[in-house]
Amino acid sequence: MPVDPCFAELLSDPRNTVRPPPDHVPLQKVRLAADSAMVQGVLPVIASVRDLEFTFEGRAIPVRQYRPKEMGRLPTIVFCHGGGFVWGSIETHDGLCRRLAAKTGATVFSVGYRLAPETRFPGSVDDVLRVLEAVHGRADDDDFDPDALALCGDSAGGAICVSVAALAAQTGLPLRHLGLFYPALDPACDSPSQHTFADGPLLTRAAMEWFWSCYLGPGKPPGDVPLPGDLRDLSGFPPTTIATAEFDVLRDEGAHFAKRLTDAGVDAELTCHRGMIHGFLSLPATSHRIDAALDGMCQRLRATFKTGAGPS
Repeated sequence: MPVDPCFAELLSDPRNTVRPPPDHVPLQKVRLAADSAMVQGVLPVIASVRDLEFTFEGRAIPVRQYRPKEMGRLPTIVFCHGGGFVWGSIETHDGLCRRLAAKTGATVFSVGYRLAPETRFPGSVDDVLRVLEAVHGRADDDDFDPDALALCGDSAGGAICVSVAALAAQTGLPLRHLGLFYPALDPACDSPSQHTFADGPLLTRAAMEWFWSCYLGPGKPPGDVPLPGDLRDLSGFPPTTIATAEFDVLRDEGAHFAKRLTDAGVDAELTCHRGMIHGFLSLPATSHRIDAALDGMCQRLRATFKTGAGPS
């Protein structure tokens, strides 16, 4: 099917196509423009929203906690926002996190990790891992269940989630589920969909190459923290749900990772959402297909939290 008509107005303006910014434009100005394009949508009612700071080695990591109801010990999701590792924030994904909390019944912790290129890989991975460990370590908390713990992220946040999930598996930190929306997983940017949709819609291959260069920097990345493509053994991964978009340069990266997980014996479910483009959960558009994509992810998360194992 063609691109969903709900994106027609957005895509009619060439300024909305994501490309590497000109060298003379300050990065802060680029971030402000990019962040303003990500919308909140209709916000569901949430019992409480709290801004917190988790401090590690004298460094504060901002975190926003969402609770869908006041009482009860709830399952927990740690969330990593997208934005090409370079922009995006707790604020840009506030609406998505509220919807995740409302639809899953889980407490959501959204992590304001450090951005590239000021902080390169693996700085953001370390930030999210520290928050995940801190949340899991609060076993005596009456508000949420640290043993019913999932990790979710979109786009570049998906890459961070995969690295964190691999480290969690190595250390024995238990994850119930890994949820990835249109994840960026291949720094080479050489999949078939990267070439098919090199000029968009919306996200371009050149932009992804620039994002990865900002994230990884020159030379070989540190070897003690894994990138998604460097992982050899995926058997320790939790049940995983991957949602991709039909018209997205990143589509085939998600599909390839889902196949690798399945081949490793992991309960992995992949859904390519027809008519969708990259970032559809945070764009100024409404469609039943967008709602269905989020509902599908949340259904898998709820089933995992309920049974303590991957849904069948």
